[in-house]
Amino acid sequence: MTKRTISKIVRAQEAMEGAGVRIRRSLGTPALDYLDPFLLLDEFKSDEGADYIAGFPDHPHRGFETVTYMLAGAMRHEDHKGNRGELGPGSVQWMTAGRGIIHSEMPMQQDGLMWGFQLWVNLPAKDKMTEPRYQDIAADRIPTVVTASGARVRVIAGEVEGEAGPVEGIATAPLYMDVEVPENSEYELHVPPRHNGFVYVFEGEGVIGTEALTAGELGVLGPVETTDGALVHFATKEHSMRALLIAARPLDEPMARGGPFVMNTREEIHQAFDDYKRGTFLG
Repeated sequence: MTKRTISKIVRAQEAMEGAGVRIRRSLGTPALDYLDPFLLLDEFKSDEGADYIAGFPDHPHRGFETVTYMLAGAMRHEDHKGNRGELGPGSVQWMTAGRGIIHSEMPMQQDGLMWGFQLWVNLPAKDKMTEPRYQDIAADRIPTVVTASGARVRVIAGEVEGEAGPVEGIATAPLYMDVEVPENSEYELHVPPRHNGFVYVFEGEGVIGTEALTAGELGVLGPVETTDGALVHFATKEHSMRALLIAARPLDEPMARGGPFVMNTREEIHQAFDDYKRGTFLG
């Protein structure tokens, strides 16, 4: 089977988000603005409370999905409808903002390691004004596949060797994998042919296809012409590697965004801001 190549490598950039949370952004920057349907990827990692304690107070979203994956620490989610959830190590929240939601994400600790990722995924035009929903997934619901070579894959969305991830009902049919490859090892993972995708290395270093990546680098998967998909090949030498492999079916639709809103036209963005100002945002 054909192997996917890396067409571009992007180094994560330091930035501030929320009320003053230090993050590293690799997607949603001038170097990589949009990879249909992916809008943004942030990594937050610090054991200093001052870097994250201010959190993400109440803010709105419309027209896309946010995916939070925690490796360490704990965050509490609350929204305008009274929904509340807690994210701990290894857990995931896949939130579909749809027509509109106002929520907060705040740390449940004063200090110690807080580490995780937030991904933004665009919604198709037909779903942008759908009712909001959540998939809150505890760590013990996420299957782990261990291969003969010693690679470990946490399957959040998609399927690996007959193990399906718990995230379901997403329009873009995503793959979201946490892949750990030990030193001096190889591993291959299948990605559907039309899916856009990337690999983000967050620990160690290795080779994806023929390109070397190290922690904090994102490699965009190049296109393939086959109809049966292609393999993403991971290889390591003296160091192990841990990375996110994320892919999804592109929407191939016009996209317009403004702050916390992602729609198909500028007029719809203006309408979202107007709705928010007038108090009609939530219907």
